[in-house]
Amino acid sequence: MYRRGQWFLIVGIGLLLWTSLLHGAEPNYTRQEDVIYGRKFGTALTLDIFSPKEGAKGKGIIWVVSGGWFSSHEAVNQAFIAEFLNRGYTVFAVVHGSQPKFTIPECIADMNRAVRFIRFHAKDYKIDADYLGITGASAGGHLSLMQGTAGDLGDSKAKDPVDKISSRVQAVACFFPPTDFLNYGEKGTEALGRGTLKDFRAPFDFQEYDPKLRAFVLITDEEKRREIGRKISPINHVSADDPPTLIIHGDADKLVPIQQVETIIAKLKEASVPAELVVKKSAGHGWPDLLKDIPTFADWFDKYLKK
Repeated sequence: MYRRGQWFLIVGIGLLLWTSLLHGAEPNYTRQEDVIYGRKFGTALTLDIFSPKEGAKGKGIIWVVSGGWFSSHEAVNQAFIAEFLNRGYTVFAVVHGSQPKFTIPECIADMNRAVRFIRFHAKDYKIDADYLGITGASAGGHLSLMQGTAGDLGDSKAKDPVDKISSRVQAVACFFPPTDFLNYGEKGTEALGRGTLKDFRAPFDFQEYDPKLRAFVLITDEEKRREIGRKISPINHVSADDPPTLIIHGDADKLVPIQQVETIIAKLKEASVPAELVVKKSAGHGWPDLLKDIPTFADWFDKYLKK
């Protein structure tokens, strides 16, 4: 059983998303499940592909299936992406290596691999490799922002041709994401599995491989932990070439303070990146009619995922 905050939005958002809307109607999409986009430590990493039956526009949206950095195939709820499918987008629901087994840096590596894989196979999926959007909520929003701010051009020397491909995206739209773990709520307040995020210790239990012990060991040095905290905070990667970014956030959110998004939106604007914050008055970390805000994301992708 996960503790109260441990779902962060997560699978539980499916209970708030109006799944009843999907029952009794013939789906307007096809679904390909458990496509393997990578492997690590003998484990397959998978994504599901949702393709519109009609009106496909040849553009892809990556949905980061994550809450509290917990990711599961069971959390793939079509209600979250119905609006995108209705508008002709092909949607890739990506499941990353999940906490408590894997940490945030490993989740980020998985998402980079997923974007590369999707771009590498763009022709197979009948999408334009140069026009990929990304979305998610909470931890999924954090990982979306990491792709937007810290995606890279790939490793030209990699043996795997997929790893030579860029993991950059062209538009970001997400809900209530953490953005700065070393200044969480206010300057100097750290939240690396502590403080407000004390119920999320596992994804912050950073490890490194010790060749002498031939084992992974927990990193306890505080400066090393802070350095990793800086690297996994999207705000520290903002640059002028970042993609247009839209965030929707509640001003009564106690789990992810609205300060987190106010600061990164300001920094994006300073870098002349198109950026917008939509504030939900009196809303906390998620709200019952959240699906009503998805068309705002779709409008954003319509605006920026075009030639």
